[in-house]
Amino acid sequence: MKLNDQIKFMFRNMKKNRLRVFMTILATTMACAFLIVLASVGFGIQKSITEEIKSQQMITEVTVYGKAETEPDESAFLNSEDLEELADVENVTAVVRRNTIDIEAEVAVDDHTGSTWPIYITNMEEELKANLSLSKGEIPKEENEVIVGYHFAQALLTEKEREEYDKKQEAATEGEMIEEPVGFEGDLIGKELTVKVTKYTEEKNEEESEEKSFTFKISGIGKEPSRDWLTDQSIYINDSLREEILEFTFVGEEETKVEEIPYSQVLVYAKSLENVEQVTNDLKDKGYNVFSITEELDSVNLFFTVFKAGLVFVGTIAIIIASIGIFNTMTMAVTERTQEIGIMKALGAQPSTIRRIFLMESAYIGIMGALIGVAISYAISFAANMLLPIILNTALGGENNTEFVFSYIPLSLVLIASAISIGVAMISGFRPAAKATNINVLSALRREM
Repeated sequence: MKLNDQIKFMFRNMKKNRLRVFMTILATTMACAFLIVLASVGFGIQKSITEEIKSQQMITEVTVYGKAETEPDESAFLNSEDLEELADVENVTAVVRRNTIDIEAEVAVDDHTGSTWPIYITNMEEELKANLSLSKGEIPKEENEVIVGYHFAQALLTEKEREEYDKKQEAATEGEMIEEPVGFEGDLIGKELTVKVTKYTEEKNEEESEEKSFTFKISGIGKEPSRDWLTDQSIYINDSLREEILEFTFVGEEETKVEEIPYSQVLVYAKSLENVEQVTNDLKDKGYNVFSITEELDSVNLFFTVFKAGLVFVGTIAIIIASIGIFNTMTMAVTERTQEIGIMKALGAQPSTIRRIFLMESAYIGIMGALIGVAISYAISFAANMLLPIILNTALGGENNTEFVFSYIPLSLVLIASAISIGVAMISGFRPAAKATNINVLSALRREM
């Protein structure tokens, strides 16, 4: 019997019991859909958390805290030789070192003044190699040029705006929200920026203050933070002025020298995300205390691998339960078609042909259940991602803009669920198919219709 004839024979027999076959396919469909939707929750949460981690830091960034032998309570200090060693590591594109000025500074642009924090002293050439993102302008090329944060203009107010804002705050009732002033509305690029730093010291049990002003030119404005609630009013200054600024702002022992002041941040940047793990391991081998996004993602991925495996296991149990229906359907089919099987064997049909027909029937049930189950799963996943954020925002009073993927169905999940569904269906039909091949021809032909 040709394969085409076997397929026609299979469909002809299945049409005789459409309702039973339909209910069996429905059970397989629901089991497959349950497996996919259940596992998609794990994939969705993992995707959301992973994206959140990536958005909070540069994905190619590796933070270096110092040498491994550094005492936990001591500040890690990396000298120039260490920085050169970091730069020589394979697939490293930039080594950014920053000093953070923890003193709040007063700033002025034209007739607008304000206060800002923090101030970073950094190497602009390395920042350029590390792809420091700007929303406007360019990376400083002169030592007196600086970059300001995306929200820096909001900190700049005129004297009149500041007085009006203070009056509104004083008159506001408890819990009343006061709209903040817009700030500087012109173009900051090319503007002259004055930064005045005030240092407080104690001499003879009396607090004294000392002021120093620095004048810069704004050449660039930083990129908008990835999260709406983050405010960036920082200033990035070229490290060619590091010695001059730190000599004034650093509060410590008198004998402390500028070159002995450790960097607040040392950041190593890999060429791509694929190189981050290799760079991290190489730095650890060289004795540095480091942290990168790959280490955080590894722990997250490990947890969710176990979590998703558990969900797939639970979903597989549902498919196994559905397989009982497939087994019953195929067993009934063999019983009802005993005489037909006897006739086929009497006409010379090979046992393998009879077995193949019944296995094709069970496989058909599994395939149809998988296809319809996948379609239903995508519909449920789409609806969940559309409706659940709306429900949560409504429950929270619309205060939060929920950006969260609750359900995500990758191709791998579809393939795994389909393979389990079809595989279990074929296994369920194997025993009835084997029974069909063992039917005695004479007994089958004597059986009454």
